[in-house]
Amino acid sequence: MNWLQKWHQKRLFSPFVLELLIIMFVVEFVKGALLLTILPVYMKTALGASTFIIGWTLAAQYIGDNVLRTPVGWIIDKFGYRTTMLTGVLLTFISVILIATTTEYLWTIIACAMLGFGTAPLWPCVITGTTEVAGDEGKGTIMSIVYMAWLSGTGLGPVVINFFIKENQYSTAFRLLLGCMTVVVLVALLLPKKPSLPMSQLEEKKGTRNKSNAPFLQRAADYLGEVRRSMSVSPLLFPAMFAQTFALGILTPILTLYAKEVLRLTSFQYSMFLIAGGAVTVIFLVPMGKLVDRIGIRPFLIAGFSISAAALLLFTFTHTMVFLYMLVAALGVGYAFIIPSWNALIASAIPPEKRGAVWGFFLTIEGLGMIVGPIVSGKLWDVYGYHAPFVMSGSVLLVLLVLQMFISIPKKGVVR
Repeated sequence: MNWLQKWHQKRLFSPFVLELLIIMFVVEFVKGALLLTILPVYMKTALGASTFIIGWTLAAQYIGDNVLRTPVGWIIDKFGYRTTMLTGVLLTFISVILIATTTEYLWTIIACAMLGFGTAPLWPCVITGTTEVAGDEGKGTIMSIVYMAWLSGTGLGPVVINFFIKENQYSTAFRLLLGCMTVVVLVALLLPKKPSLPMSQLEEKKGTRNKSNAPFLQRAADYLGEVRRSMSVSPLLFPAMFAQTFALGILTPILTLYAKEVLRLTSFQYSMFLIAGGAVTVIFLVPMGKLVDRIGIRPFLIAGFSISAAALLLFTFTHTMVFLYMLVAALGVGYAFIIPSWNALIASAIPPEKRGAVWGFFLTIEGLGMIVGPIVSGKLWDVYGYHAPFVMSGSVLLVLLVLQMFISIPKKGVVR
């Protein structure tokens, strides 16, 4: 390894990058623990909320996140990393305090919306900061590291927190989450306002700032015009993007309720369920991504939607533990097929010259699915019983299985 490689590696793991990765991991840990494990059961048992109210509560988080998704980039450019991230983590900290102390679910809904506002700057800050430091020659490496931090936090949060919940007693679990957020606030205080950038990048950002001085309505019109002119995709792609996240959003508020109230699983057993599905997904994710690039998108979409739909449609009609574990593992395999192939499909529809504008538009559509899904899920559970959300989610995936057949995609999963 020559001196240039050593300098580049040192820059990738500079204190600034490490601080961003720590914040990413811990915030996603807290968020995953709250949304997937604590809130669905806590609101049902301790606060007496209906499943419909629980669905609205989780949707409030996605609404808060979606509202700020577009302007966060401008906020970072205007106020810098420390101010933006610190504001976000403080809002997240306050939301956890509210959830831990309130006895009224109205305040829990407000706290979840605040959680969405607080976590909205997370991805833009981390992605912008780490890629600016890494430069063009290190973007691939740094993105892999960022995704590892995200997956680790999101996966470990719901699993680890189960070991701190004893017979529906949540005080220890909330203390752990508050301790985590204290660490995050302290780390955010260490962030610089801006990292040191090469002159070319500073000039590029200066040009972006000058452009952003245009009136808001003009910028909005230009944005929509860019999106419209730069895309030549099947109109079916838009409902498909919504449906894909809608199917996932349906499961968010009721997965833990089903495990605890219907299957009567202990916290340890539920953790094993999450590990069974999550570990399988992580193990298969990288190999499937490579195969998508080599073979093409379509076969993996067909396999992923078929396996996941079958697993969800069968899930609530068996209580045999061995078969349930097999279905959870099958669902993990299905999503390991879906995630890389679906992302390749979306990326193939985005022209390189308008990547930022079109990605923002696509992410907004997908975000709507995560907002509507939990609301519909709660109503289905309350009115039609616990089978209905799983059947709905599986049925949506079957619709997607058919829908993707009519969306033209490249023969190979090459990102343009």
